Amino acid sequence: MFTGIVQGIAAIESLESRPGLTTFIIRFPEHTVGDITIGASVAINGTCMTVTARDGDRLWFDAMQETLRLTTLGQLREGSRVNFERAARIGDEIGGHLLSGHVHTTAPVISRDEPENNVTLTFEVPVEWQKYLFPKGYIAVNGASLTIGEVMDNRFNVHLIPETLRATTFADLRVGEKVNIEVDSQTQTIVDTLARMGYDRPAR
Repeated sequence: MFTGIVQGIAAIESLESRPGLTTFIIRFPEHTVGDITIGASVAINGTCMTVTARDGDRLWFDAMQETLRLTTLGQLREGSRVNFERAARIGDEIGGHLLSGHVHTTAPVISRDEPENNVTLTFEVPVEWQKYLFPKGYIAVNGASLTIGEVMDNRFNVHLIPETLRATTFADLRVGEKVNIEVDSQTQTIVDTLARMGYDRPAR
């Protein structure tokens, strides 16, 4: 499990592609993975990945073709910057909301507005996921727990303060780029339960 509080920005040092598998070699900031072990889980842009090897501040991760298809990891290249979060431990403060690291879908950036001292990003999810979007609800974008601002059909926006921009890769995001989306599990459970009881959420 993860909390959606991004712990830093790492960089793709290199990729090794083989039939059906891509290995990512990622360099992390100094002293952030010193105690990590083989088999540990790390969220890379919100995708739960397993450490397969380590050399100092560099970690190795393998991604199957299905993972590359369902997430934005297949778009990463040498030098790409990514958000990362190590798995939560019992007793950790939950500053965001609980995440599984299982990406539900991807969404392109539709617009980027930069009013003074913040940034507003608007995303568009596939229509089948819009029923889980609620103003002021939780959502994870590239592994970061965020509060939804406005919802417009299958589009939603988030408002980012300078600290969020400093601590994540959102400062790099531009219109047309895609992000990983994990909807809030509690919201999904409530919406799906009500739907099974016949109380489908009306289309907007």
